[in-house]
Amino acid sequence: MSDTSQDNVKSGAEAQPPAAAVASAPRETGGSGIHAGLALLIALAALALSGWQWHDSRGRMEAIRQELAKKLAEADTQARESRLVAEQVREAVREAQTKIGVLENKLAESQNQQIALEALYQELSRNRDEWAFAEIEQSLQLAGQQLQLAGNVKGALIALANADMRLQRMERPQLAPLRKAVNRDIERLKALPYVDTVGISVRLDNIIAAIDTLPLAMEVRPLPEAATAVAAHPEDNAWKRLLREAWGELKQLVRIQHMDQPDVPLLAPTQSFYLRENLKLRLLGARLALLTRDQTSYKADLQAARDWLGKYYDANDKSVATVLATLRTLHESEISIEMPDISATLEALRNYRTAVRERPGR
Repeated sequence: MSDTSQDNVKSGAEAQPPAAAVASAPRETGGSGIHAGLALLIALAALALSGWQWHDSRGRMEAIRQELAKKLAEADTQARESRLVAEQVREAVREAQTKIGVLENKLAESQNQQIALEALYQELSRNRDEWAFAEIEQSLQLAGQQLQLAGNVKGALIALANADMRLQRMERPQLAPLRKAVNRDIERLKALPYVDTVGISVRLDNIIAAIDTLPLAMEVRPLPEAATAVAAHPEDNAWKRLLREAWGELKQLVRIQHMDQPDVPLLAPTQSFYLRENLKLRLLGARLALLTRDQTSYKADLQAARDWLGKYYDANDKSVATVLATLRTLHESEISIEMPDISATLEALRNYRTAVRERPGR
């Protein structure tokens, strides 16, 4: 409790100021008023300054705002223009990409075509020799067929000439032996005797066409004697002329003819028809034997045709004599010619092709 009381005494002493302090208070009040006025002036000045600064700041802010709004408007315009330009650019890019895609497709297609062409060219280059050899072999086979089957020397020569020309175009020294073999066959064919197959065939056709017009021996009649002309004896009177004419008429009733062949066969109309047809068949058989180079059948058919013409037809007729002479000439013609064998050349070509295929690197 002592401590509490001491504290109350001290606080009471402090609460009651001394008298000296109370006496000097009026003089200090006048000085503080001046200070308060100065402070007020300073506050007003500060307030005015603040207001001016606020007004200036506001003006500046307004100007900045307007400038900023202007800039924003310009930026917005530029942004719209930029968007428009960007859209145009994107559209141009899309078109360019489309065109580039088309060009790439065309380029890829062109490259594929080029690759295909190169492959085809390589294949052609590889197979060109094979094709050439195949054509040469075909020509040689054709020449052999023309010789062995038809005996057509001219056709065989043409086929051999084609084979030699193709060998020449290949321009390879390795093919020199083949060319020599082909040329040797050509010279052998040129040395053969010439048989005019076409000419003989045409002459046989002409004879066949003339068979129906040739007169048979039984159809021949003696030529009538020339009647005695009345003007030849102008001194004869009417009675003599009458008797002479009557005698001429009587002589026409009976004719006497000397026949070189007393046994002229008499043929019925049907037999005459078959005779002409069989004669045509004989000539056609000779023509067929000519095309097949069958000399035995050819001569046999011509001989039979000559015998029938001499036996049944009028040999004194000019047309019959001409046909007989033609048949005699054709019968003496040699149509069978031994054709040379050109299979060795064909076999040499096949051996060369086999060696080329089996060569390394092919």
